[in-house]
Amino acid sequence: MKLQDVTPNLIVTDIDRSTAFYRDVLDFAIVATVPDAAPFVFVWLQRDGVSVFLNLMAAAAEDLPQFAARSVGGTNALFITLEAESPESGIDALFQQIEGRTKVVMPLKTQFYGMREFGVEDPDGYVILFAQRVA
Repeated sequence: MKLQDVTPNLIVTDIDRSTAFYRDVLDFAIVATVPDAAPFVFVWLQRDGVSVFLNLMAAAAEDLPQFAARSVGGTNALFITLEAESPESGIDALFQQIEGRTKVVMPLKTQFYGMREFGVEDPDGYVILFAQRVA
């Protein structure tokens, strides 16, 4: 047996708003929805092989009732690494593309551990960190 992948399954309060954020701000594409036509309770989005699942709180709580008592967002963060020939064509270009379209919660900076990173926040308070190794 070999583990294959891990995909964040984000519990959201407004699936249309969250879908629009990941699609329109972060340029993810919709891969699948449940049901096939709106109103949706689940949306699978993907960009460059990186997937994110969005699951409407009410629907998620039907299968996992403990979700009903929990708050959405908060302390969860996604860490997405990218690969490019240089920081200028990678992380810096992505930051320039995204910075005017949403709230930046961590400015673009090079960390002491050799990653150049920035962070944004989605409509439910999930933090999305983008990073590229530079050293």
